[in-house]
Amino acid sequence: MRPRFAPLAALVFAALPCAPPARACAPPAPDYTMEILVGGRPLSLLAGDGASYVEAARGSEYSIRLTNRTGARVAAALSVDGLNVIDANRTTAREARKWILEPWQSITLDGWQVSSEAARRFVFTTEEKSYGAWLGRTGDLGVISAAFFRERARPVAPPAPIEKKSAAEMGQAPSARQKDEYAATGIGQRVDHRVIEVDFDEEASPARVVTLRYEYHEALVKLGVFPDERPLARRERATGFAPDPFMK
Repeated sequence: MRPRFAPLAALVFAALPCAPPARACAPPAPDYTMEILVGGRPLSLLAGDGASYVEAARGSEYSIRLTNRTGARVAAALSVDGLNVIDANRTTAREARKWILEPWQSITLDGWQVSSEAARRFVFTTEEKSYGAWLGRTGDLGVISAAFFRERARPVAPPAPIEKKSAAEMGQAPSARQKDEYAATGIGQRVDHRVIEVDFDEEASPARVVTLRYEYHEALVKLGVFPDERPLARRERATGFAPDPFMK
């Protein structure tokens, strides 16, 4: 059983039951989610070539929000650029140090944990100025991934034997630009973020893995996530006549 980490202060959200309107309710949200926040607002998800992307803004600080929408505790291994945000190590999700989310809990992580008292802010920067480059680990820049592990079921103790009582004893009851530049994450200013270690015995495989890629706008255009907005590309897409709605 490995020690896990839990923030001392975290926001807790209760799941609201779907109201019974005349039409059917929306599909239920995933049990575990990850969002990238800038200025406190989640970045929009963009689809491209089978992957999910968010658009990075140069020099902006960002946060990562993890949410547990179940009624049981869960352990979340979180890596940015391939590095665990708790200790900057590169390990498997199973062996990684993890954050503990209580039932229906959401936690927002603002940066790399550098001690039990403080973190250093996540900031969008270039590959050369990234935390990974500083550590000499640049194999997975531009990727944020969270793996959620359920808690292993604990053995149920057998019920205590019932003692026979006299009639008098009965009735008593007990009582978380110039050249091509690609986004990466740097290490920013220090912020207070106290954590404690707790015990958690997770299952062998994650219940869900959420992976997001992030790139600057120019790279997203090259990847085909955004249309090419250069003047020449726009002119190449130009046509002579407007489409005739009556022609098939």
